Amino acid sequence: MAPSGINHLSQPCIYERKSRFMRWLCKLFNSGSNRGAGSGSSHHPQLVGEENMAWRAPFRSLDDRARSQKDKEDLERAIALSLAEDSKRSNGYRWRTDDDDEISSAIRDALNPNPYPPFAPTPYYPSRSGRICGGCKRDIGYGNYLGCMGTFFHPDCFCCRACGYPITEHEFSLSGRDPYHKSCFKELNHPKCEVCHQFIPTNAAGLIEYRCHPFWTQKYCPSHEHDNTARCCSCERLESWNARFYSLEDGRSLCLECMESAIMDTGDCQPLYHSIRDFYEGMNMRLDQQIPMLLVERQALNEAIVGEKNGLHHMPETRGLCLSEEQTVTSIRKRPRIGGHRLVGMRTQPQKLIRRCEVTAILVLYGLPRLLTGAILAHELMHGWLRLKGYHNLNPEVEEGICQVLSHMWLETEVMPVDKSRPSTSAASSSSSSSSSKKGVKSDVENKLGEFFLHQIAHDASLAYGGGYRAAQVAVNNYGLRSTLDHIRLTGNFPL
Repeated sequence: MAPSGINHLSQPCIYERKSRFMRWLCKLFNSGSNRGAGSGSSHHPQLVGEENMAWRAPFRSLDDRARSQKDKEDLERAIALSLAEDSKRSNGYRWRTDDDDEISSAIRDALNPNPYPPFAPTPYYPSRSGRICGGCKRDIGYGNYLGCMGTFFHPDCFCCRACGYPITEHEFSLSGRDPYHKSCFKELNHPKCEVCHQFIPTNAAGLIEYRCHPFWTQKYCPSHEHDNTARCCSCERLESWNARFYSLEDGRSLCLECMESAIMDTGDCQPLYHSIRDFYEGMNMRLDQQIPMLLVERQALNEAIVGEKNGLHHMPETRGLCLSEEQTVTSIRKRPRIGGHRLVGMRTQPQKLIRRCEVTAILVLYGLPRLLTGAILAHELMHGWLRLKGYHNLNPEVEEGICQVLSHMWLETEVMPVDKSRPSTSAASSSSSSSSSKKGVKSDVENKLGEFFLHQIAHDASLAYGGGYRAAQVAVNNYGLRSTLDHIRLTGNFPL
Protein backbone atom coordinates (compact mmCIF):
# COMPACT_ATOMS: atom_id res chain seq x y z
CA MET A 1 0.00 0.00 0.00
CA ALA A 2 1.28 3.37 -0.96
CA PRO A 3 0.62 5.11 2.36
CA SER A 4 2.52 2.47 4.37
CA GLY A 5 5.47 2.71 2.02
CA ILE A 6 5.64 6.43 2.56
CA ASN A 7 5.52 6.06 6.33
CA HIS A 8 8.18 3.42 6.19
CA LEU A 9 10.57 5.52 4.12
CA SER A 10 10.02 8.74 5.91
CA GLN A 11 12.46 8.25 8.77
CA PRO A 12 15.56 7.11 6.75
CA CYS A 13 15.02 9.91 4.28
CA ILE A 14 14.83 12.52 7.00
CA TYR A 15 17.90 11.15 8.72
CA GLU A 16 19.87 11.05 5.47
CA ARG A 17 18.85 14.58 4.56
CA LYS A 18 19.77 15.86 7.96
CA SER A 19 23.14 14.15 7.79
CA ARG A 20 24.05 15.71 4.47
CA PHE A 21 22.71 19.07 5.50
CA MET A 22 24.65 18.98 8.74
CA ARG A 23 27.88 18.48 6.78
CA TRP A 24 27.24 21.81 5.06
CA LEU A 25 26.61 23.40 8.41
CA CYS A 26 29.80 22.01 9.85
CA LYS A 27 31.74 23.44 6.98
CA LEU A 28 30.16 26.84 7.39
CA PHE A 29 30.45 27.09 11.17
CA ASN A 30 33.98 25.76 11.20
CA SER A 31 35.05 28.51 8.88
CA GLY A 32 33.18 31.13 10.92
CA SER A 33 34.61 29.90 14.25
CA ASN A 34 38.13 29.88 12.90
CA ARG A 35 37.79 33.48 11.89
CA GLY A 36 36.54 34.51 15.33
CA ALA A 37 38.88 32.33 17.40
CA GLY A 38 41.49 34.97 17.80
CA SER A 39 39.16 37.58 19.15
CA GLY A 40 39.41 36.35 22.74
CA SER A 41 35.67 36.92 23.50
CA SER A 42 33.48 34.19 24.97
CA HIS A 43 29.96 33.28 23.72
CA HIS A 44 27.37 30.99 25.11
CA PRO A 45 26.50 28.00 22.94
CA GLN A 46 23.29 28.02 20.92
CA LEU A 47 21.16 24.98 20.15
CA VAL A 48 20.27 24.29 16.54
CA GLY A 49 17.75 21.73 15.34
CA GLU A 50 16.50 18.61 17.15
CA GLU A 51 19.92 16.98 17.59
CA ASN A 52 20.77 19.28 20.55
CA MET A 53 24.27 19.76 19.18
CA ALA A 54 26.16 22.69 20.68
CA TRP A 55 27.71 25.20 18.33
CA ARG A 56 29.41 28.47 18.97
CA ALA A 57 27.60 31.33 17.37
CA PRO A 58 29.71 33.04 14.74
CA PHE A 59 31.35 36.23 15.94
CA ARG A 60 30.89 39.29 13.82
CA SER A 61 33.19 42.25 14.06
CA LEU A 62 33.11 45.48 12.15
CA ASP A 63 35.99 44.24 9.96
CA ASP A 64 34.20 41.03 9.01
CA ARG A 65 31.18 42.49 7.24
CA ALA A 66 32.44 41.36 3.78
CA ARG A 67 33.13 37.85 5.07
CA SER A 68 29.78 37.77 6.75
CA GLN A 69 28.16 38.51 3.42
CA LYS A 70 30.18 35.67 1.83
CA ASP A 71 29.08 33.28 4.59
CA LYS A 72 25.49 34.20 3.96
CA GLU A 73 25.91 33.43 0.27
CA ASP A 74 27.57 30.08 1.10
CA LEU A 75 24.66 29.25 3.40
CA GLU A 76 22.09 30.00 0.76
CA ARG A 77 24.07 27.90 -1.75
CA ALA A 78 24.21 24.99 0.72
CA ILE A 79 20.47 25.13 1.31
CA ALA A 80 19.85 25.24 -2.45
CA LEU A 81 22.08 22.17 -3.05
CA SER A 82 20.37 20.27 -0.27
CA LEU A 83 16.96 21.03 -1.70
CA ALA A 84 18.15 19.99 -5.16
CA GLU A 85 19.30 16.61 -3.84
CA ASP A 86 15.88 16.06 -2.25
CA SER A 87 14.12 16.83 -5.50
CA LYS A 88 16.12 14.07 -7.27
CA ARG A 89 14.65 11.35 -5.13
CA SER A 90 12.32 8.69 -6.54
CA ASN A 91 8.75 9.66 -7.41
CA GLY A 92 9.83 13.31 -7.26
CA TYR A 93 8.87 13.62 -3.57
CA ARG A 94 10.64 16.10 -1.38
CA TRP A 95 10.57 14.99 2.21
CA ARG A 96 10.04 17.86 4.56
CA THR A 97 9.53 18.07 8.30
CA ASP A 98 8.42 20.84 10.60
CA ASP A 99 12.03 21.38 11.63
CA ASP A 100 13.06 22.81 8.28
CA ASP A 101 11.75 26.29 8.93
CA GLU A 102 13.05 26.25 12.49
CA ILE A 103 16.57 25.26 11.41
CA SER A 104 16.63 27.89 8.68
CA SER A 105 15.39 30.57 11.03
CA ALA A 106 17.92 29.58 13.69
CA ILE A 107 20.78 29.76 11.20
CA ARG A 108 19.74 33.18 9.96
CA ASP A 109 19.40 34.46 13.51
CA ALA A 110 22.87 33.14 14.32
CA LEU A 111 24.44 34.86 11.34
CA ASN A 112 22.39 38.07 11.63
CA PRO A 113 21.70 38.70 15.30
CA ASN A 114 19.02 41.33 15.98
CA PRO A 115 20.43 44.22 18.04
CA TYR A 116 17.02 44.83 19.59
CA PRO A 117 15.32 42.39 21.96
CA PRO A 118 12.13 40.91 20.52
CA PHE A 119 8.76 42.30 21.69
CA ALA A 120 7.10 39.92 24.09
CA PRO A 121 3.32 40.32 23.80
CA THR A 122 1.18 39.84 26.88
CA PRO A 123 -0.02 36.25 26.76
CA TYR A 124 -3.78 35.86 26.35
CA TYR A 125 -5.36 33.34 28.60
CA PRO A 126 -8.94 32.51 27.67
CA SER A 127 -11.61 32.70 30.35
CA ARG A 128 -11.56 29.57 32.41
CA SER A 129 -15.12 30.06 33.68
CA GLY A 130 -16.72 31.80 30.70
CA ARG A 131 -17.89 34.68 32.96
CA ILE A 132 -16.72 38.23 32.29
CA CYS A 133 -17.33 40.90 34.95
CA GLY A 134 -19.76 43.58 33.79
CA GLY A 135 -17.90 46.17 35.88
CA CYS A 136 -14.16 45.72 35.23
CA LYS A 137 -14.60 43.57 32.07
CA ARG A 138 -12.14 40.95 33.38
CA ASP A 139 -12.47 37.23 33.83
CA ILE A 140 -14.26 36.33 37.03
CA GLY A 141 -12.55 32.93 37.29
CA TYR A 142 -13.72 30.57 39.99
CA GLY A 143 -14.16 33.08 42.81
CA ASN A 144 -17.35 34.57 44.25
CA TYR A 145 -19.52 36.49 41.85
CA LEU A 146 -22.94 38.13 41.55
CA GLY A 147 -25.48 37.68 38.81
CA CYS A 148 -27.83 40.53 37.94
CA MET A 149 -29.59 41.79 34.80
CA GLY A 150 -28.10 38.92 32.79
CA THR A 151 -24.55 40.01 33.69
CA PHE A 152 -21.97 38.78 36.17
CA PHE A 153 -19.98 40.95 38.56
CA HIS A 154 -17.15 40.65 41.03
CA PRO A 155 -18.64 41.52 44.44
CA ASP A 156 -16.56 44.71 44.57
CA CYS A 157 -17.54 45.72 41.01
CA PHE A 158 -21.31 45.79 41.60
CA CYS A 159 -21.46 49.43 42.69
CA CYS A 160 -24.13 52.06 43.29
CA ARG A 161 -24.51 54.51 40.44
CA ALA A 162 -24.92 57.42 42.88
CA CYS A 163 -22.25 56.97 45.56
CA GLY A 164 -19.90 54.53 43.79
CA TYR A 165 -19.64 52.12 46.71
CA PRO A 166 -20.33 48.36 46.34
CA ILE A 167 -23.87 47.18 46.94
CA THR A 168 -23.75 44.55 49.67
CA GLU A 169 -27.40 44.50 50.70
CA HIS A 170 -29.74 41.76 49.52
CA GLU A 171 -32.12 44.36 48.07
CA PHE A 172 -31.30 47.29 45.84
CA SER A 173 -33.06 49.72 43.51
CA LEU A 174 -32.77 49.71 39.76
CA SER A 175 -33.28 52.63 37.36
CA GLY A 176 -32.95 51.42 33.78
CA ARG A 177 -29.81 49.30 34.03
CA ASP A 178 -28.21 51.37 36.78
CA PRO A 179 -28.19 49.84 40.28
CA TYR A 180 -28.52 51.98 43.40
CA HIS A 181 -28.48 51.50 47.12
CA LYS A 182 -32.07 51.81 48.28
CA SER A 183 -31.06 54.76 50.45
CA CYS A 184 -29.24 56.50 47.57
CA PHE A 185 -32.15 55.95 45.21
CA LYS A 186 -34.56 57.33 47.78
CA GLU A 187 -32.36 60.38 48.31
CA LEU A 188 -32.32 61.06 44.56
CA ASN A 189 -35.91 60.30 43.61
CA HIS A 190 -38.17 60.23 46.66
CA PRO A 191 -39.78 63.67 47.09
CA LYS A 192 -39.00 65.62 50.23
CA CYS A 193 -41.39 67.88 52.03
CA GLU A 194 -40.44 71.54 51.58
CA VAL A 195 -41.87 72.36 55.00
CA CYS A 196 -40.32 69.77 57.33
CA HIS A 197 -37.59 68.66 54.85
CA GLN A 198 -38.30 64.98 55.54
CA PHE A 199 -39.17 62.30 53.01
CA ILE A 200 -42.87 62.48 52.24
CA PRO A 201 -44.42 59.34 53.76
CA THR A 202 -46.54 56.85 51.85
CA ASN A 203 -50.24 56.49 52.47
CA ALA A 204 -52.15 53.36 53.45
CA ALA A 205 -51.99 52.07 49.87
CA GLY A 206 -48.20 52.39 49.80
CA LEU A 207 -48.25 55.39 47.46
CA ILE A 208 -46.43 58.68 47.95
CA GLU A 209 -49.10 61.30 48.60
CA TYR A 210 -48.33 64.99 48.91
CA ARG A 211 -49.81 68.43 48.30
CA CYS A 212 -48.39 70.85 45.75
CA HIS A 213 -49.12 74.54 45.32
CA PRO A 214 -50.37 75.16 41.74
CA PHE A 215 -48.15 78.20 41.21
CA TRP A 216 -45.16 77.90 43.53
CA THR A 217 -44.99 74.07 43.15
CA GLN A 218 -44.21 73.82 46.85
CA LYS A 219 -44.49 70.13 47.83
CA TYR A 220 -45.44 69.25 51.38
CA CYS A 221 -46.89 66.49 53.51
CA PRO A 222 -50.71 66.45 53.68
CA SER A 223 -50.50 66.57 57.48
CA HIS A 224 -49.18 70.16 57.39
CA GLU A 225 -52.58 71.39 56.29
CA HIS A 226 -53.97 70.40 59.69
CA ASP A 227 -51.03 70.74 62.12
CA ASN A 228 -51.20 74.53 62.51
CA THR A 229 -48.31 75.17 60.12
CA ALA A 230 -48.32 78.89 59.32
CA ARG A 231 -49.41 79.96 55.84
CA CYS A 232 -48.52 83.34 54.33
CA CYS A 233 -51.65 85.50 54.07
CA SER A 234 -50.34 86.96 50.81
CA CYS A 235 -48.68 84.29 48.67
CA GLU A 236 -50.28 81.25 50.37
CA ARG A 237 -46.99 79.39 50.85
CA LEU A 238 -46.51 77.31 53.99
CA GLU A 239 -43.85 78.23 56.51
CA SER A 240 -40.68 76.16 56.18
CA TRP A 241 -38.99 74.92 59.33
CA ASN A 242 -35.77 76.71 58.38
CA ALA A 243 -37.36 80.07 57.40
CA ARG A 244 -39.58 81.70 60.01
CA PHE A 245 -42.54 83.89 59.04
CA TYR A 246 -43.50 87.19 60.64
CA SER A 247 -46.60 87.20 62.80
CA LEU A 248 -48.98 90.15 62.50
CA GLU A 249 -50.93 91.36 65.50
CA ASP A 250 -54.26 90.21 64.04
CA GLY A 251 -53.05 86.57 63.84
CA ARG A 252 -51.99 86.49 60.18
CA SER A 253 -48.53 85.37 59.03
CA LEU A 254 -46.33 86.99 56.41
CA CYS A 255 -43.37 85.38 54.64
CA LEU A 256 -40.03 87.15 54.28
CA GLU A 257 -40.49 87.87 50.57
CA CYS A 258 -43.91 89.43 51.01
CA MET A 259 -42.64 91.38 54.00
CA GLU A 260 -40.12 93.22 51.79
CA SER A 261 -42.80 95.36 50.08
CA ALA A 262 -45.59 95.19 52.65
CA ILE A 263 -47.62 98.37 53.31
CA MET A 264 -48.32 98.75 57.01
CA ASP A 265 -50.36 101.90 57.60
CA THR A 266 -52.83 104.23 55.89
CA GLY A 267 -50.29 107.01 55.33
CA ASP A 268 -47.88 104.69 53.51
CA CYS A 269 -50.70 103.56 51.21
CA GLN A 270 -51.80 107.01 50.00
CA PRO A 271 -49.28 107.32 47.10
CA LEU A 272 -50.34 103.93 45.77
CA TYR A 273 -54.02 104.83 46.08
CA HIS A 274 -53.57 108.02 44.08
CA SER A 275 -51.58 106.25 41.36
CA ILE A 276 -54.46 103.80 40.87
CA ARG A 277 -56.92 106.67 40.60
CA ASP A 278 -54.62 108.04 37.89
CA PHE A 279 -54.78 104.66 36.19
CA TYR A 280 -58.58 104.92 36.04
CA GLU A 281 -58.41 108.45 34.76
CA GLY A 282 -56.04 107.33 32.03
CA MET A 283 -58.71 104.97 30.78
CA ASN A 284 -61.35 107.71 30.73
CA MET A 285 -62.95 106.38 33.93
CA ARG A 286 -62.36 109.37 36.17
CA LEU A 287 -63.56 109.24 39.76
CA ASP A 288 -64.80 112.71 40.65
CA GLN A 289 -65.59 112.06 44.31
CA GLN A 290 -62.83 111.83 46.88
CA ILE A 291 -63.42 108.41 48.42
CA PRO A 292 -61.62 107.84 51.73
CA MET A 293 -59.25 104.85 51.86
CA LEU A 294 -58.19 103.16 55.11
CA LEU A 295 -55.92 100.27 56.02
CA VAL A 296 -57.47 98.13 58.75
CA GLU A 297 -56.90 94.98 60.75
CA ARG A 298 -58.72 91.75 60.03
CA GLN A 299 -61.18 92.18 62.91
CA ALA A 300 -62.13 95.71 61.84
CA LEU A 301 -62.73 94.54 58.27
CA ASN A 302 -64.91 91.64 59.39
CA GLU A 303 -66.97 93.96 61.58
CA ALA A 304 -67.46 96.32 58.63
CA ILE A 305 -68.65 93.42 56.50
CA VAL A 306 -71.29 92.56 59.08
CA GLY A 307 -72.60 96.13 59.04
CA GLU A 308 -72.66 96.30 55.23
CA LYS A 309 -75.96 95.44 53.54
CA ASN A 310 -74.75 95.08 49.99
CA GLY A 311 -71.96 93.24 48.28
CA LEU A 312 -70.49 89.79 47.92
CA HIS A 313 -67.42 88.99 49.94
CA HIS A 314 -64.66 86.64 48.89
CA MET A 315 -64.20 83.71 51.22
CA PRO A 316 -62.34 82.27 53.06
CA GLU A 317 -61.07 85.76 53.86
CA THR A 318 -62.06 89.15 52.51
CA ARG A 319 -59.12 91.49 52.02
CA GLY A 320 -60.94 94.59 50.76
CA LEU A 321 -64.36 96.27 50.98
CA CYS A 322 -66.14 99.09 49.17
CA LEU A 323 -68.25 100.52 51.97
CA SER A 324 -71.64 102.08 51.32
CA GLU A 325 -73.00 102.51 54.84
CA GLU A 326 -71.99 104.93 57.56
CA GLN A 327 -69.83 103.19 60.13
CA THR A 328 -67.11 103.78 62.65
CA VAL A 329 -63.98 101.88 61.60
CA THR A 330 -60.70 101.39 63.44
CA SER A 331 -57.85 102.13 61.03
CA ILE A 332 -54.06 101.77 61.28
CA ARG A 333 -52.53 105.10 62.27
CA LYS A 334 -48.88 104.08 62.82
CA ARG A 335 -47.11 101.11 61.36
CA PRO A 336 -45.86 98.40 63.75
CA ARG A 337 -42.17 97.74 64.38
CA ILE A 338 -40.38 94.43 64.11
CA GLY A 339 -39.74 92.64 67.38
CA GLY A 340 -38.08 89.31 66.70
CA HIS A 341 -40.45 87.52 64.37
CA ARG A 342 -43.44 89.58 65.43
CA LEU A 343 -44.72 92.99 64.38
CA VAL A 344 -45.57 94.92 67.52
CA GLY A 345 -46.32 98.46 68.62
CA MET A 346 -48.98 99.24 66.03
CA ARG A 347 -51.22 102.23 66.80
CA THR A 348 -54.86 102.39 65.71
CA GLN A 349 -57.57 105.00 65.86
CA PRO A 350 -61.37 104.86 65.42
CA GLN A 351 -62.74 106.88 62.52
CA LYS A 352 -66.36 107.85 61.87
CA LEU A 353 -67.23 107.36 58.18
CA ILE A 354 -70.04 109.61 56.90
CA ARG A 355 -71.82 108.82 53.68
CA ARG A 356 -71.65 111.73 51.23
CA CYS A 357 -72.27 109.70 48.08
CA GLU A 358 -72.91 106.16 46.98
CA VAL A 359 -69.52 105.10 48.38
CA THR A 360 -68.54 105.78 51.99
CA ALA A 361 -64.95 104.46 52.01
CA ILE A 362 -62.64 101.74 50.74
CA LEU A 363 -61.12 99.43 53.34
CA VAL A 364 -58.06 97.19 52.73
CA LEU A 365 -56.19 94.80 55.01
CA TYR A 366 -52.86 96.13 56.22
CA GLY A 367 -49.57 94.22 55.95
CA LEU A 368 -49.95 93.02 52.35
CA PRO A 369 -47.32 93.51 49.62
CA ARG A 370 -47.61 96.61 47.47
CA LEU A 371 -48.78 94.78 44.33
CA LEU A 372 -51.47 92.83 46.17
CA THR A 373 -52.61 95.97 47.99
CA GLY A 374 -52.82 97.77 44.65
CA ALA A 375 -54.76 94.92 43.02
CA ILE A 376 -57.31 95.04 45.89
CA LEU A 377 -57.60 98.81 45.58
CA ALA A 378 -58.15 98.57 41.80
CA HIS A 379 -60.90 96.01 42.39
CA GLU A 380 -62.66 98.04 45.08
CA LEU A 381 -62.37 101.29 43.12
CA MET A 382 -64.21 99.62 40.26
CA HIS A 383 -67.02 98.80 42.67
CA GLY A 384 -67.07 102.49 43.61
CA TRP A 385 -67.03 103.61 39.96
CA LEU A 386 -69.98 101.34 39.10
CA ARG A 387 -72.06 102.68 41.99
CA LEU A 388 -71.18 106.29 41.27
CA LYS A 389 -72.09 105.85 37.59
CA GLY A 390 -75.48 104.32 38.30
CA TYR A 391 -74.81 100.58 37.78
CA HIS A 392 -77.26 99.17 40.28
CA ASN A 393 -78.51 95.69 41.14
CA LEU A 394 -75.95 93.80 39.12
CA ASN A 395 -75.69 90.09 39.74
CA PRO A 396 -72.47 89.03 41.54
CA GLU A 397 -70.89 87.31 38.52
CA VAL A 398 -71.15 90.47 36.41
CA GLU A 399 -70.08 92.99 39.07
CA GLU A 400 -67.26 90.95 40.61
CA GLY A 401 -66.16 89.76 37.18
CA ILE A 402 -65.70 93.24 35.68
CA CYS A 403 -63.98 94.43 38.89
CA GLN A 404 -61.50 91.55 38.59
CA VAL A 405 -60.81 92.55 34.98
CA LEU A 406 -59.76 96.04 36.12
CA SER A 407 -57.62 94.56 38.89
CA HIS A 408 -55.94 92.27 36.36
CA MET A 409 -55.33 95.18 33.97
CA TRP A 410 -53.59 97.23 36.65
CA LEU A 411 -51.37 94.31 37.63
CA GLU A 412 -50.38 93.82 34.02
CA THR A 413 -49.14 97.39 33.80
CA GLU A 414 -47.05 96.85 36.93
CA VAL A 415 -45.59 93.43 36.19
CA MET A 416 -45.46 92.98 32.43
CA PRO A 417 -43.82 95.33 29.92
CA VAL A 418 -46.34 97.57 28.18
CA ASP A 419 -47.07 96.50 24.59
CA LYS A 420 -48.09 99.53 22.50
CA SER A 421 -49.77 97.26 19.95
CA ARG A 422 -52.30 96.05 22.52
CA PRO A 423 -55.76 97.62 22.47
CA SER A 424 -56.47 100.36 24.99
CA THR A 425 -59.15 98.23 26.62
CA SER A 426 -56.65 95.70 27.94
CA ALA A 427 -53.87 98.06 29.01
CA ALA A 428 -53.53 101.40 30.70
CA SER A 429 -53.17 104.51 28.59
CA SER A 430 -49.88 106.28 28.11
CA SER A 431 -50.43 108.52 31.12
CA SER A 432 -51.07 105.67 33.51
CA SER A 433 -48.20 103.70 32.01
CA SER A 434 -45.80 106.58 32.45
CA SER A 435 -46.85 107.10 36.04
CA SER A 436 -46.28 103.40 36.66
CA SER A 437 -42.82 103.50 35.09
CA LYS A 438 -41.75 106.27 37.48
CA LYS A 439 -41.87 103.88 40.42
CA GLY A 440 -38.54 102.34 39.43
CA VAL A 441 -37.43 98.84 38.56
CA LYS A 442 -38.99 96.11 40.69
CA SER A 443 -37.04 93.24 42.13
CA ASP A 444 -37.35 89.72 40.78
CA VAL A 445 -39.13 88.73 44.00
CA GLU A 446 -41.77 91.44 43.57
CA ASN A 447 -42.28 90.61 39.90
CA LYS A 448 -42.76 86.95 40.79
CA LEU A 449 -45.35 87.93 43.38
CA GLY A 450 -47.14 90.00 40.73
CA GLU A 451 -47.24 86.99 38.42
CA PHE A 452 -48.75 84.97 41.25
CA PHE A 453 -51.49 87.55 41.85
CA LEU A 454 -52.29 87.51 38.13
CA HIS A 455 -52.44 83.73 38.31
CA GLN A 456 -54.78 83.92 41.29
CA ILE A 457 -57.26 86.09 39.41
CA ALA A 458 -57.17 84.00 36.24
CA HIS A 459 -57.56 80.64 38.02
CA ASP A 460 -59.94 81.55 40.82
CA ALA A 461 -62.32 78.64 41.29
CA SER A 462 -65.23 80.61 42.73
CA LEU A 463 -68.30 81.23 40.58
CA ALA A 464 -68.52 84.98 41.10
CA TYR A 465 -64.83 85.97 41.12
CA GLY A 466 -63.32 83.26 38.93
CA GLY A 467 -66.19 82.48 36.58
CA GLY A 468 -67.20 86.15 36.44
CA TYR A 469 -63.67 87.25 35.56
CA ARG A 470 -63.31 84.77 32.72
CA ALA A 471 -66.68 85.74 31.23
CA ALA A 472 -65.88 89.44 31.55
CA GLN A 473 -62.43 88.98 30.01
CA VAL A 474 -63.91 87.27 26.94
CA ALA A 475 -66.37 90.14 26.48
CA VAL A 476 -63.68 92.80 26.88
CA ASN A 477 -61.37 91.02 24.44
CA ASN A 478 -64.15 90.75 21.85
CA TYR A 479 -65.84 94.14 22.21
CA GLY A 480 -63.55 96.36 24.26
CA LEU A 481 -63.98 97.68 27.78
CA ARG A 482 -66.17 100.68 26.93
CA SER A 483 -68.63 98.67 24.80
CA THR A 484 -68.80 95.98 27.46
CA LEU A 485 -69.63 98.55 30.16
CA ASP A 486 -72.31 100.12 27.98
CA HIS A 487 -73.87 96.71 27.39
CA ILE A 488 -73.84 95.96 31.13
CA ARG A 489 -75.60 99.28 31.83
CA LEU A 490 -78.37 98.40 29.33
CA THR A 491 -78.84 94.68 29.97
CA GLY A 492 -77.11 93.90 33.25
CA ASN A 493 -75.09 91.15 31.51
CA PHE A 494 -71.97 90.68 29.41
CA PRO A 495 -72.33 90.87 25.63
CA LEU A 496 -72.30 87.49 23.96
